Amino acid sequence: MPKKMKKRLIIVAVLLIMSALSAWGFTMKTVRYNVKTDKLDGNIRIVFISDLHNCFYGDTKQSKLIREVKKSSPDIVVFGGDVIDAYGGTKYALRLISELSKEYPCVYTPGNHEEMRDDKEEFYEEVRKLCPVLLGDYEEINVKGNKIRIYGTLDDTAWGKKKTQLEECFDTLDNSFYNILLAHQPEQIDSYLNSETGGYFDLILSGHAHGGQWRLPKLLDQGLYAPDQGILPDYTTGMYEYGSTTHIISRGLARPLRMIFIPRIFNRPELSVITIGQ
Repeated sequence: MPKKMKKRLIIVAVLLIMSALSAWGFTMKTVRYNVKTDKLDGNIRIVFISDLHNCFYGDTKQSKLIREVKKSSPDIVVFGGDVIDAYGGTKYALRLISELSKEYPCVYTPGNHEEMRDDKEEFYEEVRKLCPVLLGDYEEINVKGNKIRIYGTLDDTAWGKKKTQLEECFDTLDNSFYNILLAHQPEQIDSYLNSETGGYFDLILSGHAHGGQWRLPKLLDQGLYAPDQGILPDYTTGMYEYGSTTHIISRGLARPLRMIFIPRIFNRPELSVITIGQ
């Protein structure tokens, strides 16, 4: 075979492989987690939506994503930050929150991308029309007779406040409740675990790391790169146990069209479904 032909075949093969890997990054996967606790009577189910970045699934009405949420029959739906980008539109994210809040108790905590926007307060007001926005406070929800508090915090340590949002969350912790913390950035896990009051979060939900972007099973299980963690990150996906606290990190729902220059490889977008109980 002539050398030119071989080179062309190699180029075509490489392009086909890259196209296949990129297509894989478009396909949403429902990932199920089981969390054990003796604080609840029976099971409750939470759908955790993180890092949507205003993407849509199925069509612009979010039909596929809404269908997958409904199939999971959640008791609560939580939005864990970066549902929109630091720039661009918001309508696909708002449409999703609007539709799901009609059927399920929903709460929302922003991430770093919302905080970078000039119009963030206007966006938060639009979300507040649909569900609570948690910024250093909590929403109390009764599910099947179980008392649950869902807290939300941002990384606001550099804002010059007397108390950070996380400290405000710690101040109101009550261990008689099942306490859930929405904390977007997983690499800050040590601070989420430290309470001077003796209170603790039973479950912490994070995103932000996008699964490490490029993953290789058995070799790069946590991926190649994550924001605020750099190369070969430690916290990008999965479930971790820290004493009485469980930490779940979602790979998020941002897709290659949103991140065309850094497509996801072996790292499908994740819809997290968490069943909590005995």
